[in-house]
Amino acid sequence: MTSQVDFSQVPRFSGPGTFAGLPRLEDVGEAQAGVIGIPFDAGVTFRPGARFGPAGIRGASHLIRPYNVELDAFPFAHHQVADVGNLAITPFGIERAVSAMIDGLSEARERSGKLVVLGGDHTIAYPSIKTLAARHGPISVLHFDAHIDTFGTYFGAALHHGAPFRRAAEEGLLDPEGCMHVGIRGPLYGPHDLSDDRALGFQTVHSSEFSTTGLEGVLEQILSRLGERPVYVSVDIDVLDPAFAPGTGTPEPGGLTSRELLFLLRGLAPLDVVGADVVEVAPAYDHADVTSLAAAHVAYEFLSLWGR
Repeated sequence: MTSQVDFSQVPRFSGPGTFAGLPRLEDVGEAQAGVIGIPFDAGVTFRPGARFGPAGIRGASHLIRPYNVELDAFPFAHHQVADVGNLAITPFGIERAVSAMIDGLSEARERSGKLVVLGGDHTIAYPSIKTLAARHGPISVLHFDAHIDTFGTYFGAALHHGAPFRRAAEEGLLDPEGCMHVGIRGPLYGPHDLSDDRALGFQTVHSSEFSTTGLEGVLEQILSRLGERPVYVSVDIDVLDPAFAPGTGTPEPGGLTSRELLFLLRGLAPLDVVGADVVEVAPAYDHADVTSLAAAHVAYEFLSLWGR
């Protein structure tokens, strides 16, 4: 088995450009877990730039060491983990791009087992869920975000970064008894946004509830809601407050701290997490790579959950 480059022997700035110095999938043939990038942001409704997210996350990930103290895990040691590279996705046409994502992710899952998908904008969650539902049937979604992302059509486009979970729900890809948003905040178009969202099967923990419910209480709600169902975890980096993640397209004040988010992700160990993503990192708006670094650690926590 080929593992992470030893960054005590190879300078981090000289090593391979893969996530955390992992081997490339092409060099190991197959893997039990992998990281794949989808540099696509043609589905954004405000600031573009998330197409450069995978590169930014990979660059920041070179600070990651092999032992996860909080989970007592060596995520790269017990099974083969690899960097699958990026899917080559057209920026001209959302439907054509999504079709290529479905094909590329389906092929990648055949060779690399569980995947952490690096976005890219949140549109990429829809094809990722679709490929997993083809294997598992309707799945639960645990969605960390400032926004519900079950909005309707924008400018004639039914699929964009504000609608992946609406499209997935309408196609029967989601388990309506096991879906959940965490960290929601900011203004909406009206009360109907929340009622429409509930009708699709989502339970919501608003960011403001963290002050009263507390981290342990929020984690208890998550575990109770999702139970033993197969779960896809989707992390929009704007779930973090802009103080912790300024490099994103639609920032909203009043979000989680990076410590709160990492605590909740580590608490997902009892769940059957079958896939994950971290999206909406736009390095052009970042400061000192703090957003990319947060996203890299989100991906590392998923790999650690699978590598205990």
